[in-house]
Amino acid sequence: MELLRSLQITMAEEVLSISGLVLLLVAAWGGDKASRLISILSVAVLAACALIAAPALCGSASGADVSAFGGLYRADAFAAFAKLLIYVGAGVTLIVAPAYFERVRSMRAEFPILVLFAALGMGIMVSATDLLTLYIGLELNSLASYVLASILRNDDRSAESGLKYFVLGSLASGILLYGVSLTYGFTGTTNFDGIRLALAHHGLGTGATFGLVFVLAGLAFKISAAPFHMWTPDVYEGAPTPVTAFFATAPKAAALTLMMRVSLEAYGAQPGAWQQIIIFAALLSIVIGALGAIGQTNIKRLMAYSSINNVGFMLVGLACANQPGAAAVLVYLAIYVAMSVAGFVAILMLRDANGEQVEAISDLAGLSKTRPGLALALACVMLSLAGLPPLLGFWGKFVVFQAAVQAHLVALGSIAIAASVIGAFYYLKVVKVLYFDEAADKVKGSSDIAHSVLLVLATLFISPLGYLLTKWLGGLAGNAAAALFHFA
Repeated sequence: MELLRSLQITMAEEVLSISGLVLLLVAAWGGDKASRLISILSVAVLAACALIAAPALCGSASGADVSAFGGLYRADAFAAFAKLLIYVGAGVTLIVAPAYFERVRSMRAEFPILVLFAALGMGIMVSATDLLTLYIGLELNSLASYVLASILRNDDRSAESGLKYFVLGSLASGILLYGVSLTYGFTGTTNFDGIRLALAHHGLGTGATFGLVFVLAGLAFKISAAPFHMWTPDVYEGAPTPVTAFFATAPKAAALTLMMRVSLEAYGAQPGAWQQIIIFAALLSIVIGALGAIGQTNIKRLMAYSSINNVGFMLVGLACANQPGAAAVLVYLAIYVAMSVAGFVAILMLRDANGEQVEAISDLAGLSKTRPGLALALACVMLSLAGLPPLLGFWGKFVVFQAAVQAHLVALGSIAIAASVIGAFYYLKVVKVLYFDEAADKVKGSSDIAHSVLLVLATLFISPLGYLLTKWLGGLAGNAAAALFHFA
């Protein structure tokens, strides 16, 4: 009976697993000619998994009622919120990828299957309530991601990005695993609730502190937080653009929510120990992301540094170590996923007359004169990432700063606000190139219907119209954050 209940709770992961294996057989027999069909079916699978996960979020599921396999997995509202973002990111990737890969004649049947298995790993990550479950999910996602980054076999940049990601990712996994072993050695358990109780009763000794530091360092790599950000610009630039869009959305959401669960559940009894680490990583990420982007000439590398910068702002909310801070992070994360979708779909539409990708920022000069709709969407993305009102990116920053002030972290919030001014410089520089420079007339490629529809939807969401959804989004984020504090 307990097994059947656990299987029912883990239904989304089972659907992904079985569907991935079946589609793998289809790919084996159908070859690359079946890639578009497999992509369509994969999107349908992700949509089905989203429908499975949604009731837990709407119903504010939490605690032991949604725990499976003896406390190794929890399908609560928090996990459901993260999974919906993951499935959206993965689904968008599968929608935009076929047109891109067919232009470069490199569409492979295994691509959508790798995305499915990566989504499976991420689903396990965000539902993990044990360090071993966490590691299994993390590695499943990472192994698929390494292959995705280097999927263009005839492209040296793609191969280089995959190799860099693999080497540095393996190092981060080793650091994380060492932290897990230390935590187990000094608390006697790998279960999050067990770790929390052990730390509450016995305090955080030197050994457990080292375990905490190593675990957070390994997770910081996965969210590309400074000083573990070094892989991000090279991987974002070298990987195929649909893969970069995937990395900027689904794995980012999974890793950040995983860090929240580990910090607030496993180490929640000793927030003072990890708050300092999070604050340091937040401020360093904001500064490095802003300063590193200023000299970039490639739009994908600029988005990589923007990713580092925005992760820093989200960590400000996590540093609050309370429920309003966690809810603020989730609101910001949802808005950031929408901004990333709009940004990378717009980048995919930047093509020259030969269909080649246009990535140099200087080649976008005067785009407003030749492709006004595309230029407007890209400008909205940049201004929203900068956090300028009335675009929705401002609301993400506002709720995070508000949570920091309410948690008496006024100094942290003030420094973050001041540093955000630096970031505004390079976002405004892109807008200036789009609207005020003499037209370079490099972007001439036609747009695919799927790309245009996705771009319009994502741009409308981050436009002032998105404020109509803030109450609804805040309510869902509040439900999800409350699930992290079921022990209170």
